[in-house]
Parts: sequence; structure tokens; C-alpha cells
Amino acid sequence: MEQIDKIIFGDNQFFGINHMSQEKAQQLSEQFFDIRNIYKVYQMAFNAGINSIMLNSNDRAKEICEHFVSNKSRYPHINWYPSIPYPHKYANLVSEKGIIPAINEILFKDNSTMGVFSMITKGSAAFLGKDAIKMMQMLIDIEMKMFKGLDVKVIFLQNIITDLILGYDIPEIFEEYCLYIKKKYNALPGLISQNMPFLKSKLEQWNITEIVICSSYNKIGYLMSPNVEAYVQTANSNDPTKYQLMAMSTLASGAINPRDAYEFINNQKIQSVVFGASSKKHIEETVSLIKI
Repeated sequence: MEQIDKIIFGDNQFFGINHMSQEKAQQLSEQFFDIRNIYKVYQMAFNAGINSIMLNSNDRAKEICEHFVSNKSRYPHINWYPSIPYPHKYANLVSEKGIIPAINEILFKDNSTMGVFSMITKGSAAFLGKDAIKMMQMLIDIEMKMFKGLDVKVIFLQNIITDLILGYDIPEIFEEYCLYIKKKYNALPGLISQNMPFLKSKLEQWNITEIVICSSYNKIGYLMSPNVEAYVQTANSNDPTKYQLMAMSTLASGAINPRDAYEFINNQKIQSVVFGASSKKHIEETVSLIKI
């Protein structure tokens, strides 16, 4: 199992996401309305020694990916960690147009004639035989189109999807997702969850291995189910050749100061940290504090 990067630069700050403060979220949204400000922050991260990016597949991500593909010579080698799908995009489409028109737009918008033909060929069984696996593969391909030309290391399934499938106890979808990511994209499959201990125990039960699990991980239990103790015990007993653990929300959306947050994180048996920051000072401070 290929080793993932120890420090990964996240993107919530670019898209006005802050789970603790709507005011802060609005400030970030205004700051990064001009996409050139996003590129400036990425450059700060590269200057601080980071060479890996986690990016949600939202509408602005396409423009970001196109920028990096077109300007590869200007940047160091970057490992990309896409997170798919972007659920709000689908929810908004369904609300606006209804389920059938939304599916039509998702599957066929911005696709070439040959691309549509390929998807129809692959998807005929999905439409006629209601094959959920084929439909899943089609949606993965659509989400991943924007990352073409980039060096993709891990492809994550968003927690809203992971935890829904986990709740329904459907191992086949996880199996097929992981196989497809490995075979089609030559990348590691990743799963984001708000219940890392339960997800890992089920993956072990189903004998699904070589997975990257990303979850909130912090000293106060913010967005961690069932509790901090369960996470620590799971990490301590983990075999990283089977499951690599990535921590997000390490500052609990600002509820923990960085020094205290990473004093805790550095004592955990995890393989990676993803964090987002919007200033040179905060990026450099975080990089200096992470010692996993």
C-alpha cells in the first residue's frame, strides 16, 4: 500500500465553510470570491513545504484544476486528493429541476459525443437493469473529469455517502467502489466518515483493505462518533499496511488553539493530517506544529 502524504492542504476555507461561525464563513467567501486569491494561498502552502492538495469536486474546483493543469511548470510536483461527490451540487439540481432532469444534466452535460456514447454503453445496464454499481461508476467518472491531467493519489468518497452506505450495511458498494478506483484511476480508495471506529471495524469484517480513512480527529471529540476514546483505541490497534488514517478538523473549527491541538494529534498513531488555512502565518505555524 503506497504511503500517503503526512500533511495535506484542504479547501474548506476557499468555499466559505466554517462549521462554528457563519460570520467567519462569510468573510472567507468574500476573501476568495476572486479565484486569484486562492492561487496565492496555494503558493504560500507550497512555499511552506506542502505538496499535496485535497479538493472537493464543487463548481469552482473545475477552474482550479484547469489552472494547475495549464500551469504545471510553475508549480512543484503536487499529489491530489479529490473528494467526491459534492453533495450540495446534486441536492440543488434535484430541488431546482426534479430527479429525472437532474440525472440527465449530471450524466450528459459538457460531455463530448464520444464521451456520451461511452457512458451510454456503460450505462445501458444501469438504466435498463437498475444496476446501481454501473451507475456509481458513471458518476465517479463524471466527478473525476475535472481532475484529468493531475497526479491523483487518493480518491475520497464524501462522508455523507460513506456513512449512508455504512448505515445500510452494504459491503458490495464499498467493494466495487474501491476496486474501481484502483483499476480505473490507479489511485488509493479513500473513505471519509464521522464514525471512523465503526467504519474500520466493518471494513475489517468485510475484508476490504488498502483503504485511506479520513475522519475528524481532535481532543474535544468535535464531529467524532462515538467519542475520543474510541478513536484513540482504534488508531492504537491499527495496521497501517491495511488502513491509513488521516485526521481532519484537528482544530475543531477553531475551538482548540493550534499548539494544544497538535500536541494531542502528534501523540496519535495516524498517518496524515489535512488542514486548511488562509494566511501565510497560519500555514507556516501549522506545518511547524505537525510532528506525526
